[in-house]
Amino acid sequence: MDPTGGYDEYSFVSEFYDYVDPYKERPDVAFYIDEARRSGGPVLEIGCGTGRVLIPTARAGVEIVGLDLAEAMLATCQETLAKEPEDVIQRTKLINADMCDFELGRKFSLATIPFRPFQHLLTTDAQLACLQSIHRHLEDGGRLIVDLFNPNLSILIEKEFEAEWGDEPEIQMPDGRRVVRRMRRTAHDPFHQVNHVEIIYYVTHPDGREERLVHAFKMRYLFRYEAEHLLHRAGFEMENLYADYDRKPYGSIYPGELIFVALKR
Repeated sequence: MDPTGGYDEYSFVSEFYDYVDPYKERPDVAFYIDEARRSGGPVLEIGCGTGRVLIPTARAGVEIVGLDLAEAMLATCQETLAKEPEDVIQRTKLINADMCDFELGRKFSLATIPFRPFQHLLTTDAQLACLQSIHRHLEDGGRLIVDLFNPNLSILIEKEFEAEWGDEPEIQMPDGRRVVRRMRRTAHDPFHQVNHVEIIYYVTHPDGREERLVHAFKMRYLFRYEAEHLLHRAGFEMENLYADYDRKPYGSIYPGELIFVALKR
């Protein structure tokens, strides 16, 4: 199991990540900023990556610590953060550590796991280790927000593999490269609830040279009650379950998201 989701092995992903349209336009940033402000801080973000959520949170005046195991993603985050005003930099700290086993020596009012990094943990033992590590770092009454996708049953039973899909617009990089991103599912292990996925980057360089880069990773899907049981076993109790970042209740849209808000018990 690669707990970085392949982000270190395929370090080129960190170059493109912040330019991908679905990530740039993802509506979760405002949700996490609002929750961070409500908490009063400090906030611990697990799987902070390039800082897509972390840096806007610091801009909003909240102290935040970002933890990630992928050095390439953290390096991109640090480079972006260095361009921010000094007060934003001072409110932000980056930690290179494993989400399943870390000790920071301090407590937080809110911990978040935005945009699926929890699903790179492929075993129950790893999932519980992550949740228990977070539990140790929360103040009494502190909250945890975990963001998962809600499994779409029609897609899970689909037997077609290997075919590429995706209709994202072409990415224009600052150095003149043009990038088209496609995806495919190469295998499905229904017994362990794991999809084998590839994100494929077709890169055209300014001199016309073409390149095909593949980010291959495994992702475990979880169902609602499975995730609730994990949270309970790790010492949390449910506060809310949302279907989207406008806080629509679970079950109001399908498949929607699984956005768990849990209190440290």
